[in-house]
Amino acid sequence: MAKNYTLEILAVVAILGFCAVFLYTSSTMTGAEFAGSDNVGSGLIAELSGKDVESFTPLIPQWEPPSGEIESCLFALQAAIGGIFVGGVFGYWLGQRKGLSDAKVNQ
Repeated sequence: MAKNYTLEILAVVAILGFCAVFLYTSSTMTGAEFAGSDNVGSGLIAELSGKDVESFTPLIPQWEPPSGEIESCLFALQAAIGGIFVGGVFGYWLGQRKGLSDAKVNQ
């Protein structure tokens, strides 16, 4: 039985290990604050170039949604599309595996 679920068991162990390491490191660090990669990168570029952060403009203009509700709706739509894609890939893999096992039984 465990042989059939080897990959799943390894994935669960890896996730639990990652959570344990994250919780341990976050509990032992004092005075640490999450600043986000955009802020840190922009600040470092501004420091190295000698220009203010506000003087940089993006190459592609950024569209901002008119409200927070639309922004969260677009985020949920993006997550749903990603979930459908991942579910389709896993379903295809399981269908192939089942098709191969059925073909072996029929022979």
